[in-house]
Amino acid sequence: MQANKTQNFVEHLSWDKVSARIAYGASAILPIGAGAKEHGLHLPMNADRIQAESISEQLADRIDALIWPTLAYGYYPAFVEYAGSCSLSESTFENIVVELVQGLLDYECRSVFILNTGISTIAAVDRAIRRLGDERVAQLRIYDGPQYKNANAEILEQLNGSHADEAETSLLLSLAPDVVKMKHAEASPGIVHPAPGALSPSKIGSPNYSRSGSFGDPTRATQSKGDILLAAMMYDLLDAAEQQFARIRNAKAL
Repeated sequence: MQANKTQNFVEHLSWDKVSARIAYGASAILPIGAGAKEHGLHLPMNADRIQAESISEQLADRIDALIWPTLAYGYYPAFVEYAGSCSLSESTFENIVVELVQGLLDYECRSVFILNTGISTIAAVDRAIRRLGDERVAQLRIYDGPQYKNANAEILEQLNGSHADEAETSLLLSLAPDVVKMKHAEASPGIVHPAPGALSPSKIGSPNYSRSGSFGDPTRATQSKGDILLAAMMYDLLDAAEQQFARIRNAKAL
């Protein structure tokens, strides 16, 4: 694993090696994954960052891409009642994405993939891409692909969920099992009838109340489920990357 990190993560390379890879056609991946966002009592607060970097690494190996350091702060207003969870304003986050990606475009990367592990960050990234106005930029939303959604519907047992739940916990059991503390996993009481808005550790009776910070039922998670979800996710991401490369080729041909 370390060899791959040396090969694809720019933080492990000298600038001349980065320049050579770009000259030979490497794309860029900018992972977005929170480093300080609650993930229940059973997952670390950098669970999104772990997913972002692990998934980016697997993708980079298959499409010839360099991975820039993870954007570990973002727009995560739903979790700020839980100690330590950080959130930028949506406009600040959007501006950061624009500036970072513009820098990667200036280096003439073949394509820039913004690999996003969040949900509340999706709209801001979409706006950032529209502002950049460059066909080389694409957002990869890791939970949105058809194969992943099908696998999710087929194997998950929880009635509802979206955060530190059965699916996300299963993925972490596949990607980084050592960080998962299943004995502390706790289902949220409001999983049947969720409502828009922030999660809360204190508003008992609210449909978004969660003492643990999970939203769903992580107690049902298994590594085998995570392996299936991860395989489906990687299929979707590779397909999305190939579609992006095709769009760029077509744009150049016009």
